[in-house]
Amino acid sequence: MAFNFGGASSSASAFGGFGSTTSAGGTSFSFSTPSNTGASLFGNTQSKGFGFSSGLGSSGGLGGAGLGFGGFGGIQPAQNQLGGLFNQQVSQSNQLFNTASALSAPSVLNDERDSILARWNQLQAFWGVGKGYYSSSTPPVEFSQENPFCRFKAVGYSCVPDVKDEDGLVALALNKKEADVRSQQQQLVETMHKVLGGNPTLSVNVEGVRALPDDQTEMIIYLVERSPNGTSKRVPASTLYSYMEQLNVKSALQQLGVIMAVSRTALTPAQLKQLLQNPPAGVDPIIWEQAKVDNPDPEKLIPVPMVGFKELLRRLKIQDQMTKQHQTRVDIISNDISELQRNQATTAAKITQYKRKLMDLSHRVLQVLIKQEVQRKSGYAIQLDEEHLRVQLETIQSELNAPTQFKGRLNELMSQIRMQNHFGAVRSEERYRVDADLLREIKQHLKHQQQGLCHLISVIKDDLDDIKTIEDGLHDSVHGRSSKLS
Repeated sequence: MAFNFGGASSSASAFGGFGSTTSAGGTSFSFSTPSNTGASLFGNTQSKGFGFSSGLGSSGGLGGAGLGFGGFGGIQPAQNQLGGLFNQQVSQSNQLFNTASALSAPSVLNDERDSILARWNQLQAFWGVGKGYYSSSTPPVEFSQENPFCRFKAVGYSCVPDVKDEDGLVALALNKKEADVRSQQQQLVETMHKVLGGNPTLSVNVEGVRALPDDQTEMIIYLVERSPNGTSKRVPASTLYSYMEQLNVKSALQQLGVIMAVSRTALTPAQLKQLLQNPPAGVDPIIWEQAKVDNPDPEKLIPVPMVGFKELLRRLKIQDQMTKQHQTRVDIISNDISELQRNQATTAAKITQYKRKLMDLSHRVLQVLIKQEVQRKSGYAIQLDEEHLRVQLETIQSELNAPTQFKGRLNELMSQIRMQNHFGAVRSEERYRVDADLLREIKQHLKHQQQGLCHLISVIKDDLDDIKTIEDGLHDSVHGRSSKLS
């Protein structure tokens, strides 16, 4: 599943030659260097620090598998930045100290009931909901799922986008169904063009539309500016996203059903290093380091935290959605393969038919060549090569006519072919007809059978005569012996 990083660019860097400057009477869409912070399109940019942004609905990046990441904001002055970091560290230290006091040694009632309150605070901290009272004079600690003691946390992995800022892709999450977005795509594009200033040199293009869980839809757009000389280029994603984050433009997009916009840009190596070195809020550094070690593909995947059951449910819905899309694509590929197999079978049959036709045409051409060669060679004596060819043909003919070679098989095949050719005609005429050649072959076969039977009968007669002679001889010898004895 895709992991999307959304960030607002803090710089209002100009693009020389992009569009025209803003006139005093209207709000045209311009990429030129702003003369003031209020008139130019991309003059008002917001500086956003690095952190976890809110996702679709409750949490998570636009269409991503894990939490989305906010953009890297502009660099503040050194003094303000150091002061802000110091105050933030002091606040985090106080918060951690108060949380530890609520979990280990609360002093609200100053008796044995404080131990029960400590266990109750531990249970709330583990669950990530509730308030932890630790002193009667100070307000309680608010337990959220981001606290370090919450047990319902895990770390997953999401794909790192490889889209460049120059590609200008910005993903919009619309609170509409995919079918409605596709049917109203042209109207949405025209309305967005008006919201973005309506400059005729700019055009809004749709890169793709796909469904998201909870009847939401992701539409990826990019902006193309055409110059008077005919060339065109895409507006950078950070510039377009910064303009969409302005209050008036953001409210206009919300009226179109846009609930969130995310810049589809890849992280720089420095940003990626900073992200991996700093564990997210509420995630144990040891778990974060182990997640980086267990990363199956550090080049393409990045660890993302999953905090709470809502985030787990959101990830599960996105996985189901991606599974359905993959299954749909597999079904399309399966249908294409079936169609290709049918086309292959049809093509194979046509190839076989064309081979037979080619053989018939080759025989016809050979017959024509034979007749032409006979006419051309008429009146000439037989040449040496023709004599060699005649010898070879006679040898082949003798082999074919040999009784033990192919003559008998050819005769049998010819008999079957003739019978098959006349089988339909015999049945249609309701009478039996036999071909003359076949009848001749049958007579010859019956004649051979008759001769064989006659020869067998003569042999049997000769054997019977011999047996009778033997019997007569034996009978005479017996009478002669009896007469002598008498």
